[in-house]
Amino acid sequence: MKKKLGWNTAIIGAGRVGQVLGRILVENGDRVVAVVSRTHRSARRGGDFLRCRNFGVDLSLIPPATDIIFIATPHSSVQGVVRGLSELDSLPWKKISVCHASGMMSAEVLSPLHKKGACTFSFHPLQTFPRDFAPKDIVPNVRGIYYGVDGSKRGVEKAKQLARKLSGKVIEVPRGKRAYYHAACVVASNHLTALLSIVETMYSRFGKTSPGFYNSFEPIILATLSNIKRSSPKEALSGPVARGGVETIREHFEAIREHSPELLPYFARMTEESIYLATKKRSIDSEQRRALIKLVETYRTEFTH
Repeated sequence: MKKKLGWNTAIIGAGRVGQVLGRILVENGDRVVAVVSRTHRSARRGGDFLRCRNFGVDLSLIPPATDIIFIATPHSSVQGVVRGLSELDSLPWKKISVCHASGMMSAEVLSPLHKKGACTFSFHPLQTFPRDFAPKDIVPNVRGIYYGVDGSKRGVEKAKQLARKLSGKVIEVPRGKRAYYHAACVVASNHLTALLSIVETMYSRFGKTSPGFYNSFEPIILATLSNIKRSSPKEALSGPVARGGVETIREHFEAIREHSPELLPYFARMTEESIYLATKKRSIDSEQRRALIKLVETYRTEFTH
């Protein structure tokens, strides 16, 4: 008997996540055997990208020969999808694995399918999937990433297998800390984006149009990330706060008050975090710490009263 190669995967939700992960599976030797989405248009688009002719809006399109069902809908839709799947008696649930890509929800939301015998687990890609980017442009950034998972022992093992098929690895997230984990993802991506937007704003008030804020600051950004990777945020901390440079920081606050007063709350809060980190690093003494905190409080009164 000829040995079957790869998994047969059904994708529910033909948005960025479903298309990108499905495409990597296909490129790595698996098959997408069904694409089900909210609209026929999105299902067709996903089917074309995933080289699957079996697409539409009906869950009954999922064939019995499916090995894994990947739910890649917004998390607000996951429960409804699970309810719909649980009503399908045509699928051999004991032979099927089901996962969802929500960072907020645990594997518990899949319990109706688990009770039917399916192997269930959560499988959240720890990566950003911008809506303004085409799936084909996101694929390179998703190879080799980590996935936040939880589930039974069997489910976690299946999650590890799926991650390997996607050239990735897993982080096991306790069921009760899914939202906390997802908040960390938001800090790593969305808050970083907001921070760089502030750099862009500041650049616009002293820099010329060319070469642009990112080209100008890319070397220091990448060097900082490299230093953190080689050591830790604490060890990588440098600059005036790490040196206890009270007068330098005072001049920074004055310059921001003059040119970007709306950024004072941000600068004060992040200076506080830098003081905390410098204290952990022991690069400043208690006197320097008190002086820096007092300085921050002086400017804080300007936007709290």
